[in-house]
Amino acid sequence: MTPGPTQVPESSLLLLARQVSHHRTPEFRRTLAEVIDGLKYVFQTQNDVLILTSSGTGAMEAAVANLVPRGGKAIVLESGKFSERWSELCEAFGVQVVRHQVPWGQPFEARDVASLLRQHADAVAVFTTLQETSTGVGHDIEAIGRVVGPSGALLVVDGISGVGAMPCRTDDWQIDVLVVGGQKALMAPPGLAFLAVSPAAWRQIESIQRPVYYFDLLAYRQAIHKSDTPFTPAIPLIAALAENLRLIREEGLENVWARAELLSRATRAGVEALGLSVFPARPACGMTAVCAPEGIPCDALLKRLDSRFGVKLAGGQGPVKGKIFRIAHLGIIDELDVLSTLAAIELVLVEMGRDVTLGAGVGAASRVMAEAAATGPSV
Repeated sequence: MTPGPTQVPESSLLLLARQVSHHRTPEFRRTLAEVIDGLKYVFQTQNDVLILTSSGTGAMEAAVANLVPRGGKAIVLESGKFSERWSELCEAFGVQVVRHQVPWGQPFEARDVASLLRQHADAVAVFTTLQETSTGVGHDIEAIGRVVGPSGALLVVDGISGVGAMPCRTDDWQIDVLVVGGQKALMAPPGLAFLAVSPAAWRQIESIQRPVYYFDLLAYRQAIHKSDTPFTPAIPLIAALAENLRLIREEGLENVWARAELLSRATRAGVEALGLSVFPARPACGMTAVCAPEGIPCDALLKRLDSRFGVKLAGGQGPVKGKIFRIAHLGIIDELDVLSTLAAIELVLVEMGRDVTLGAGVGAASRVMAEAAATGPSV
């Protein structure tokens, strides 16, 4: 139940057991074309989609290195450990960084972004995050896109953990570069990352000198238009991803979003019924960050959940280390996964001396699920 790597569907795991094929073949090109088409569907874009053999951080680095020249200026919206990575990458490539920091657990406000753009009209790009994995905040990228779009700056969004779990309409929200990781809501093993690149972003990329070789996005664009890759791709992972994208199409993207949103509401209801507090002010759909119970060490709680029931949750990072734990509900996670996780938390809290009414969390979450089933089609 961690926010990545997530569980991989059985049908994808079976594909990983096959002999590795050669990538300069018509068969692989057909698979690659299918994957690109599926990614465009999930990303809600008609822009070019590129596939990198890397983690999500590799795609973040590619975005920075290809978009902003050394000495150029970028606005970075920081709200946690992973949005801070944008600043670290910009500094590594000699970019002048304007940091807009909000307290961990708080969302960005579009009006603040508009003010920053007025103060820094020469900013090449605004780097931000859809779902801040370290805090469980879901940011209003649609509103941010409305203020960045007319400014002339490019909007670059880290959707690594959020895309596929919560709405992200790349084209409608005026996102110029969307970065996504394969091992989160797309349910692939680690090793794939993706970028959706707008025509405006391509014009910027073509206009500057870029300190890149392996991450030269122009090379990827040239190759992908031929259903090819500039370097050897992660062939088995792409084959498995093709299966995952078929599963998402079969369920329907809107239904996938609705399922994650329902599980998010049920999880929040469950932990709050146990007397625990949800950490973020604007919770994301893909995960729930929970304040650790007073008097119980968070690390001890997580270790006991794992050793007692095999339930793996993620702890906090940076300034919230030891203060929160994180429950993911994205990918193939379903209602029973959430209910069994809440049941395990209840029992462990009781065993560690917390005054908890057994069944309270599971009951609260079940009621949310039952109400949803009664008012609409099952997700």
